[in-house]
Amino acid sequence: MLTLQVIGCIGIIIGLFLILGIGIYDFTGNIFQSLMGGTKSIKEEILEETHRRKKSFIRKELEEVQSILKATDRESTFPFLCTASLLLFAAGASVAVMAGNFFMIPVAAIGMMFIPFWYIKLTASHFKKDVSAELETALSIITTAYLRNEDILTSVEENLNHLNPPVKNIFQDFVSRIRLVDPDLEAALEELKGRLNDEVFAEWVDALKACLYDRSLKTTLTPIVSKLSDMRIVNAELEYMVFEPRKEFITMVILVLGNIPMLYFLNQNWYDTLMNTIVGQIMLSITVFIIFFSTARVIRLTKPIEYRA
Repeated sequence: MLTLQVIGCIGIIIGLFLILGIGIYDFTGNIFQSLMGGTKSIKEEILEETHRRKKSFIRKELEEVQSILKATDRESTFPFLCTASLLLFAAGASVAVMAGNFFMIPVAAIGMMFIPFWYIKLTASHFKKDVSAELETALSIITTAYLRNEDILTSVEENLNHLNPPVKNIFQDFVSRIRLVDPDLEAALEELKGRLNDEVFAEWVDALKACLYDRSLKTTLTPIVSKLSDMRIVNAELEYMVFEPRKEFITMVILVLGNIPMLYFLNQNWYDTLMNTIVGQIMLSITVFIIFFSTARVIRLTKPIEYRA
């Protein structure tokens, strides 16, 4: 009966969206905008900047995800993440209702809501690693070309076809700016430096700017590029060390959740007590809450350490 009611409720909601012509992205965007605080007064902004007013947990999580998306050039995916989060929120609540555990509704709904944002935080290091590898290749071939012809614009243009996004897009914009907007090479290099949040890349661009006035300094470019290779090796070792606690946590979660269906086959009475009594439902809700809370803590505490040369 509860299952039919949930399905009917979902149908009504979908029908209202279609009748009223409400876009799902607009709807979720407004909800998450309100969760992030909406428009704030100057006094509120000052209190937050001076750390005299703490931000809510949800707001801190959303702002951290936005910063990750911005750093990895994926800002356009944020509306999709918000939509997926809201759908998982509804799915978590629906599953708890269909299971007849009303204590689980807020726990499952809120916990499921954070899954898309946790996924972004977990995959951020892999995305950055791919960008770093592509950046290493790009700087290496561009530096080699520059050592030969001593013309940075030509060096970038002749190697654009060998680059891959998002690094290719950055250098493509650099060429377009000089060719079509402003031929000021030094200003273009300064703008290029701000396109990636990478200390070695910034150092490489600064060395190029110095070469504009003294081309004998071009020999400093190769040692700078070699730093990327050293950093990649060290970061890979650090990432492996950080991933070990995550594996242990995932194993424990699987064991805890796996015990629930096992009870059905091992002892039917225990399973009924857990799923159908108030005490059992409360204990199950507390267990799921601890799992979601621990997931957030593990993700935060095992954040990859980036080695800086």
